[in-house]
Amino acid sequence: MDIELGIRNVARAVTFSTDQDADEVNAVIGKAIADHQPIQLTDDKGRHIVVPADALGYAIIGSQTKHAVGFGAL
Repeated sequence: MDIELGIRNVARAVTFSTDQDADEVNAVIGKAIADHQPIQLTDDKGRHIVVPADALGYAIIGSQTKHAVGFGAL
């Protein structure tokens, strides 16, 4: 699933893919914002993404479907 996090006063968004489902990502972000704690997620390569919840401008949680790549996808 593709995730895009917009950070206040930063021109570029943080984008990454994760194996977590949409409900789990939603819960992590919502809890972090409510508790004023950092948002902590893990991408599909095992890297940890930590964003201060108070600096979050927006979050776009993409679809879980994998799109085919290449000429065979036609």
